[in-house]
Amino acid sequence: MAQPLLRAQVDIDAPPAKVWALVSDLRLMPQWSPQCRLMKQFGPLRPGTRTVNLNRRNFLFWPTTSRITEVVSERKLAFRVNENNTVWSFELEPTATGTRLTETRHAENGVKPVSNVMVNVALGGVPSFEGELVDGMNESLSRIKAAAER
Repeated sequence: MAQPLLRAQVDIDAPPAKVWALVSDLRLMPQWSPQCRLMKQFGPLRPGTRTVNLNRRNFLFWPTTSRITEVVSERKLAFRVNENNTVWSFELEPTATGTRLTETRHAENGVKPVSNVMVNVALGGVPSFEGELVDGMNESLSRIKAAAER
């Protein structure tokens, strides 16, 4: 069974506008995420915009689609992955020295059963895959931090 919330956070010595420019440009997602190889949006960045994504783990590749659910400039970007019903988000909070960036994966209503079966069969089981996702979130945030602080 999927955890309802996966979360990672980092403090970045850069203003929210600079961090927002990095996380809101979905073409850059493969530079941040160790799992994402492509995120292509169809239309402007706003609720309802669809994306096609390609993910990779070792030699296994799989496509997903998503829909942007929330866009609040310099504050929050969220999208729902259609195949498993999870919502991924980036939230930005101004701090005294820059920006606190939090990445989450919400699965309040669980993950679609077919997704759990695929994770169990092809990706080593839900608990270990979710551990990899959190590691990947931390890696993504550290890459965004490095780029924003350059």
